[in-house]
Amino acid sequence: MPTRRNFLKAATGAATVSAFGALPLHTLAAAHKGKVKITSVECMIVRGTWDWNLIRVKTDAGIHGLGEAYWGPGVKDLVLNQLAQHVIGEDPLNVDKLYTKMLMNSAGAGALAGVTVTAASGIEIALWDLAGKLLDTPSVNLLGGRFRDKVRFYRTLQAVSKVEDMGEWRAQIAEARAEKFGWTAFKTQGDGIPPRADPTYSEPGHDRYTRGLTNRDLRRIEKAMMTIREALGDDIDFGIEAHWKYDVHDAINMARVIEPAKPMWLEDPVPPGNPESMAYVTKAVNVPVSTGENLYTRDGFRRLIELQGADYVHIDIPKSGGLLESKRIHDLAEQYYIATAAHNPASPVGTIASAHAAASMRDFRVHELAKYIDWWQDLVVHDGPIFENGYYRIREKPGYGVELNPDVARAHLAPGEKWWGA
Repeated sequence: MPTRRNFLKAATGAATVSAFGALPLHTLAAAHKGKVKITSVECMIVRGTWDWNLIRVKTDAGIHGLGEAYWGPGVKDLVLNQLAQHVIGEDPLNVDKLYTKMLMNSAGAGALAGVTVTAASGIEIALWDLAGKLLDTPSVNLLGGRFRDKVRFYRTLQAVSKVEDMGEWRAQIAEARAEKFGWTAFKTQGDGIPPRADPTYSEPGHDRYTRGLTNRDLRRIEKAMMTIREALGDDIDFGIEAHWKYDVHDAINMARVIEPAKPMWLEDPVPPGNPESMAYVTKAVNVPVSTGENLYTRDGFRRLIELQGADYVHIDIPKSGGLLESKRIHDLAEQYYIATAAHNPASPVGTIASAHAAASMRDFRVHELAKYIDWWQDLVVHDGPIFENGYYRIREKPGYGVELNPDVARAHLAPGEKWWGA
């Protein structure tokens, strides 16, 4: 039976082999072809800020990889009852092939989007952790190497309860800036202001199902965003969320009232289904536009990028195709001089995996940390604080450099869940 020691001994020689045009994984893996097989794929749901779909891929070498698929119902069923059968018995170092095989055998060769892609992304992410462990190197090194050793993060904040009370916005910013992780960028919920101010939709012009902003809405948004800018000072970045809620004209109006606050970006100003409309907004305003968390694979991003329909592609890596597919999305965007950022509501597993992909991308700018709970970083056994001075630093450890903390994971399993299904 293969062992980690045998793998590492062979990897020393394989690392000297040159393979023009190949990822480092291909060179390192050449000496190990066919020597390790996947024996099982497991999935369990830990209830954190969302229901995190955690994945473990095990091998006959006694080494496993950890991954995470974007939260949501149906993912675990697809992982266990549809996708696992297509990777069990396979060589885990054939990551790209196995990702392709899962989609081809599950939704046809034309699989483009949805929960099947998300479930396959989670397994793909576990395979990169596994590959790093087998080859004794951080996973980012297998994605073409790294452009940076640390990845900048922004902290997402929710709309305050009393949106017309500027004191609440100032207090929220003061509290966020005082957090121990030293954030240098934030995001706030601009679209959360109208419904918080009028939760019953009783003001003239308000309707739960339309995509409009009244003049009163725009004044409220402008005042709150200017208050945030004043509280942060001139140099700290902050993005403004819109959650796809507005029609083109209303999105343009929103961008114009927030422009004096000099936001990092306006996120998802119009619905994602029409890239021509997103491009129209992007070209009509003087605020950078970010979008992409509801798009999947290169095919889903292609038209948006070709239209230069955003200033940032905002990829959710455990949702949109995993590490390698997200790097390919970045590479396509970079050809149009469009920057890349990452959306992220994941646990530390998906977050750290996503940061490895980000470190491999030339024009990657900033990565999200969405809702935070006090035990978030305790879910994994890690070396030092996960975030320092607003950055995640790549650890010089195999794979992603972390393992699950079983006590914390068991304490927060979703109802009905068992430790890796046992």
